[in-house]
Amino acid sequence: MTEHHSVNGGRLLVDCLIEQGCDRIFTVPGESFLAVLDALHDSPRVQSVVCRQEGGAAFMACADGAMTGKPGVCFVTRGPGATNASIGVHIAMQDSQPMILFIGDVDRGMRDREGFQEVDFQAMFAPLCKWAARIDDAARIPEYIARAWSTATAGRPGPVVLALPEDMLLDEVTGQYPRPAVHRPAQVPCPDAMHAMMDLIADAAAPIAIIGGAGWHAKAREHFTEFAERIGLPVAGAFRRQDAIANSSKVWAGNLGYGPNPKLVERIKLADLVLVVGARLGEATTDSYTLVTPEHPGQTLIHIHPDPAELGRVYRTDLSICADMAEFAEAAALWDDDVVPFDAGDEAHLEWLDWSTPRPGPYSLDMASCVAAMRAALPDDSIICNGAGNFSGWWHRYWHYNGFPSQLAPTNGSMGYGVPAAVAAALRHPERTVVALAGDGDFLMNGQELATAMQYGCDLLVVLVDNGSYGTIRMHQEREFPERVSATTLANPDFAALARAYGGWAQRIETTAEFESALAEAQDRKGLRLLHLVIDVEQLSAGGATVSGLRAKAKG
Repeated sequence: MTEHHSVNGGRLLVDCLIEQGCDRIFTVPGESFLAVLDALHDSPRVQSVVCRQEGGAAFMACADGAMTGKPGVCFVTRGPGATNASIGVHIAMQDSQPMILFIGDVDRGMRDREGFQEVDFQAMFAPLCKWAARIDDAARIPEYIARAWSTATAGRPGPVVLALPEDMLLDEVTGQYPRPAVHRPAQVPCPDAMHAMMDLIADAAAPIAIIGGAGWHAKAREHFTEFAERIGLPVAGAFRRQDAIANSSKVWAGNLGYGPNPKLVERIKLADLVLVVGARLGEATTDSYTLVTPEHPGQTLIHIHPDPAELGRVYRTDLSICADMAEFAEAAALWDDDVVPFDAGDEAHLEWLDWSTPRPGPYSLDMASCVAAMRAALPDDSIICNGAGNFSGWWHRYWHYNGFPSQLAPTNGSMGYGVPAAVAAALRHPERTVVALAGDGDFLMNGQELATAMQYGCDLLVVLVDNGSYGTIRMHQEREFPERVSATTLANPDFAALARAYGGWAQRIETTAEFESALAEAQDRKGLRLLHLVIDVEQLSAGGATVSGLRAKAKG
């Protein structure tokens, strides 16, 4: 007699996640998915990380997906839980990160009555993700989970949102088993297209590459470095893709985005061929589509991307290649036709080395000097995590990202990302040094996740830059409406005392010398450590912007 396998929907869903390789979920619990939580109770292969706000949980899932190449998994409840978590879905989409957000939903029989916390999640999330759906039949859970995993990782990686009616998760199903693990399809580049690309590069006088983005991982990094170094091709990183190759590479030319090296900007403007690998050439990377224009007159544009929908979407391309990043990079590295090496790679790297060398400023607590001290003290493969704000610019300019992954930073510019991302990084890579960077405004968006860090014994360092202001907005405010300060001043808590209240070690710092000694002490400790840097708002950005300077410029 055949024994029939009978489980409820929650148990089947967890079994399906395990089969796909899920080993960690981030959650704020809700009564709408108690059946899933109960199944996780008996599943030691999956760690449940309980977070303090759904935005923090979603940020952690984004970061985990970025590090592993597998979907980061987040569970939240309906209504407020889902709306809080939506910020993580937006990041995962704009950053091309695989993620699956599960939302506990109202019972199937209560839909369309605007019941308690009811939202039409398919309508809400459709513009924010690759696929949004509701599982109404527990017997189809294996199908939906396998499709979600495949959709999140295939082509341009991104988020999937699945709503889970509460009563569906309690339904008993018989004879249903997880589908086998799905794997990201790895499309190889067309040999004819590769030949055409090499001919175009060989004919170029001043080529440059812009790299990093969809599906980029260690193998792509290794092979593309080999290819670029062999032909002396200068390599620039797209916005917040600074770990796409090791910055110690002799062809690394620096990063694009906000406040790039003017010499790199000029180099790109003068390039006769631009090779774009993985990047979408978004607004930040291209300085509002002006650095490389959609029509790029006088320039040949070669675009390599794993998703055909991205090729030709915004930019006119002279050659498009749809391929997996690693497969393309390996094909380029192994290409046996000789290309006469360019001198530009070495030149561009020297320009970047000069640009990224910290030079002390006139401030008692000088941010460039702090980054220099961190470079001297911390391991070369440290993982640097930051949210949004001018504070991040000092590390974008002066830090050397040599490990992989070593930069977790949202390309959509979300505040509050750094601390949750650092928690995810500390859990995923406990053997590495993890640093969360935050401004004072940025930190209080998700600083509560320090409680999560303490609960799970995370070993991480927080560097909190406090200028009593939403500094980025203050900079623009002084530029457009000088001396009319409005809605940008902050009254802050004692951040060091706050970190101690969570159970961490912390120090308040007001001079560069204090920072150097506190950093050394932090290095001798484990667990949560926070350095509260109190700086003058006059020190507005790594590019040298100051309040007084902006006001003087406005007066002419």
